[in-house]
Amino acid sequence: MPMHPHAKPNFRNLFWYPFKITLITALRTFPIFGKWFGERLGMGYHNTTHPEFLDDGSKARADKSSKFNDISQQEFAPDRVTSDLFPTLWKPQTVQYPYERLEDMEPWLFVPGNYNGRIGVIWETCTACKLCVTACPNDCLHMTTELRVDVLDGADGEHGGYGSELEVGGYAAQPIQEVVDTLDGFNHVTAHSDTPDQWRFAEVLDLSGSTATVRWNDSGVEQEIEQTDLFVADDQIVSGRIDLGRCMFCGLCMEACGFTSFFMTNEYDGMSGFTRQDLWFDASRTRVLPSVHQEAVDAELAKRAKKERDKRAKKAARAAAKEGA
Repeated sequence: MPMHPHAKPNFRNLFWYPFKITLITALRTFPIFGKWFGERLGMGYHNTTHPEFLDDGSKARADKSSKFNDISQQEFAPDRVTSDLFPTLWKPQTVQYPYERLEDMEPWLFVPGNYNGRIGVIWETCTACKLCVTACPNDCLHMTTELRVDVLDGADGEHGGYGSELEVGGYAAQPIQEVVDTLDGFNHVTAHSDTPDQWRFAEVLDLSGSTATVRWNDSGVEQEIEQTDLFVADDQIVSGRIDLGRCMFCGLCMEACGFTSFFMTNEYDGMSGFTRQDLWFDASRTRVLPSVHQEAVDAELAKRAKKERDKRAKKAARAAAKEGA
């Protein structure tokens, strides 16, 4: 499971911040010393801080109501620590979500792995066995198909060469380099956004020599391009929709999946709406990049490559037996 960089076990999180919070708690027990030390340590009395807005849009929305409630003049204690002896004094204030988020302000308190959030699926390894659909007690999952690149079609190394090949009338894909360059830093747990789609799709019109003539789906423009620059795409890759309005986050779909395609992430943002339709999450809202769970993807690749290898061996054996007869 991906982990916030500030939530990883290290000296800062295992020693320094527990020590700091303990010290602050002790100082709060004696207000005179606490105020004196707080001012000189430069951390503010009771560790209060002004809210930190994540973007200009959030700040602009808050400014609209500043006549009635100027949020920039308020002080908050996002670390949620108070005196154990006097818990009713200096109570910490609520983090001003969505202007502030706990994992950005106090990330050592946001520990991934402690709760079930948004469902994440590696759709490229899903086989539509529908065990998750059967296991779901609330009938949340609904299977469809989608145009996507199969993980086996673009595999390298020992699993390479066992995927499909480009065909006239079929589909091809090309990676969008601007998106691919940002994928290493994409964290599905704390991104608060849909997983980016790194592929651009096209219909294959003609294959001649080492080139292919394609028509791009997004623009309708026809282009001749080298086949080595294209990946095979398939419009029958399994996809689906999840009704989070009915989901109780029990994780049975994850446990039932025999291909380790389902994961319960720790993502909490964006799982609400003003209508029931807003709670229907399609593949773009639930998709997990294959690289995030590379071990599970490699295991599935090995199974699919073995199946294709055995299939080709049987076909070659039948052909040899027919020639011998």
